[in-house]
Amino acid sequence: MRRSRAPSQVAKRKQADDSSEEEEWSPSQDKQTKGDSNSRESYVAPFRKPLTQLTNPPLCVDSNQHEAFIQSILSKPFKIPIQNYTGPLGIRALGLKRAGVRRALHDPFAEGALVLYEPPTLNTQDMLKADKEKMPVHVVVDPVLGIVLRPHQREGVKFLWDCVTGRRIPDSYGCIMADEMGLGKTLQCIALLWTLLRQSPDCKPEIDKAIVVSPSSLVRNWCNEVGKWLGGRVTPVAIDGGSKEEIDRKLVSFMCQHGLRVPTPILIISYETFRLHAEVLHKGKVGLIICDEGHRLKNSDNQTYQALNAMSSQRRVLISGTPIQNDLLEYFSLVHFVSAGILGTAQEFKKRFELPILKGRDADASDKDRQAGEEKLKELISVVNRCLIRRTSDILSKYLPVKIEQVVCCRLTPLQSELYKRFLMQAKPVETLQEGKISVSSLSSITTLKKLCNHPALIYEKCMEGAEGFEGALDIFPAGYSLKSVEPQLSGKMLVLDYILAMTRSTTSDKVVLVSNYTQTLDLFEKLCRCRSYLYVRLDGTMSIKKRAKIVERFNTPSNPEFIFMLSSKAGGCGLNLIGANRLVMFDPDWNPANDEQAMARVWRDGQLKTCYIYRLLSTGTIEEKILQRQAHKKALSSCVVDEEQDVERHFSLGELRELFLLNEETTSDTHDKFKCRRCVNGRQVRVPPEDSDCTGDLSQWHHCSDKRGLRDRVLQASWDAAVSFVFHQRSHDDQKGLV
Repeated sequence: MRRSRAPSQVAKRKQADDSSEEEEWSPSQDKQTKGDSNSRESYVAPFRKPLTQLTNPPLCVDSNQHEAFIQSILSKPFKIPIQNYTGPLGIRALGLKRAGVRRALHDPFAEGALVLYEPPTLNTQDMLKADKEKMPVHVVVDPVLGIVLRPHQREGVKFLWDCVTGRRIPDSYGCIMADEMGLGKTLQCIALLWTLLRQSPDCKPEIDKAIVVSPSSLVRNWCNEVGKWLGGRVTPVAIDGGSKEEIDRKLVSFMCQHGLRVPTPILIISYETFRLHAEVLHKGKVGLIICDEGHRLKNSDNQTYQALNAMSSQRRVLISGTPIQNDLLEYFSLVHFVSAGILGTAQEFKKRFELPILKGRDADASDKDRQAGEEKLKELISVVNRCLIRRTSDILSKYLPVKIEQVVCCRLTPLQSELYKRFLMQAKPVETLQEGKISVSSLSSITTLKKLCNHPALIYEKCMEGAEGFEGALDIFPAGYSLKSVEPQLSGKMLVLDYILAMTRSTTSDKVVLVSNYTQTLDLFEKLCRCRSYLYVRLDGTMSIKKRAKIVERFNTPSNPEFIFMLSSKAGGCGLNLIGANRLVMFDPDWNPANDEQAMARVWRDGQLKTCYIYRLLSTGTIEEKILQRQAHKKALSSCVVDEEQDVERHFSLGELRELFLLNEETTSDTHDKFKCRRCVNGRQVRVPPEDSDCTGDLSQWHHCSDKRGLRDRVLQASWDAAVSFVFHQRSHDDQKGLV
């Protein structure tokens, strides 16, 4: 029977349930529970605590206990407010996990995209089976760099990437970038570096940090180049000075960085600083090492080579426009540094390659030796080409104005000639050298003769002292001679230089770079400039690295009034960009052709807008021509191994090149005489060089001028009568309208 909810019945039931307590019923109470099937009491849990009175005493009475209680509440650890988040903050990047299919960092199908890696194409069935979390993606060079890379540079970046990722040679991760000067080796390496730091087929960076090692004069230049091409995308650490403690602190901070987003992933450091602080750098891991001007590592026994070779990084890129400088064993050291083992040990390389090749290159070699040498040469090239890329400067003809290179033979003055002959007759070191015993005194004699060819002022103090070879030589000098004045008429080369500068200044708006191996010669240049009121700037080994960058930038400004930039080849021969000038005078030759080529490449570079004129001054019939001939032999060797030019003519035997101390006063050019040139009759050129010849070829394929009529340079034409006896000249490529 349904229970009645009449007020009278409800009141009766209340009294029956609780007879000890009387309650007054109100209709409003029933109104609140209307529609409920059960009373409120049926929902109260039996274990629920009763409400306490507000007047009850607090739980914590003691103030210390209260403080501790509050702190226990506030000190709870922070919890990341992301649902289902797992993993510590230090390992994973903040943010939600990326959903969907993995994709390349840059669009591989965009116009002009440079794709370094393309994942294999999968059919529909393989796509269904593949793990979406492990599928490789395209590797694409950042479009910011891709759009500025020239075709040969795009090819170079692809080659570098294939090498350092082990795709070209199994278990080998290094290579040599051996492009000639001016082809953008730095830009190609920056493109490689930035790509490795940002992406890989696994959809993560290939490396977390890299080290660029360069000559001290180029540290700041590298920093500027990274900033130029990458802007604010990356912050390099450039160490070009400071105390040992400060440098150590920076290096420790750099090496301690790890993870996907390293704040400063690029370290730029000089060879000297690297060697001195190698212990710090050896304690960590680095993804990539780039060695600029890497021919410094030609000797595997020196400390710098060993310090770099001890680094844990297998990925190594060596930059050198001149990988062969003196001999093939040095070439082996470079290849071994980037790709150890592909040429065997040093002893195996010497026996297998070096001896047969050199024997076949000698002008006195038999046909059998030449054939054996050529076979070994082909074998060496096939092995090395797997880890070496080289393009010659003829590529630049598409982008740069014409370069006219001229080897100028200058007659000795009567004073120079007399001093030269007297020294040859009196100096004993000459005899010991001719007997095959190269002593310290013999080397000193070579330096003395080279200085005499520059100017008698450079050996005047020896004459005053009566040094060996110059006894009584003071009597030959003009009366009242003084070192305070330059007197260019006492030196054939200085006389020609004086004419070249005067004609350039008066007939053109060109600027000139003067290069010498001797700071004493730079002193003479300064005296000449002051005498002629030429504005000039000088860079040698005494100038700080920071100041060098400033004066180079100032000189390259078109509005800058400085006419001459004096350069010590040892201090500034590598990497400097002097496009503010378009004429360069190489005042004296170096035994190493690479040093001369480095110095002469300062003006014919990216950004040059005017025709370039290169003057290489030599004293006719002297040791300087012998040095040039020795350079030709080394350059021929380099061409064979690196450039693969098989037809380089064999003009000089090694025995002929030992005839250093012979003065030929009757010749107009001892070097031209050695050629036994068939294109010249009675010293006059009657047949022009082959049409495809350029200034990268052998001197025998250049124009030969015994008078000024065949010259292309009006400035040199006007200077001929000063002291010029013979000129070899050649252009870089076909003339462009309006440039020559």
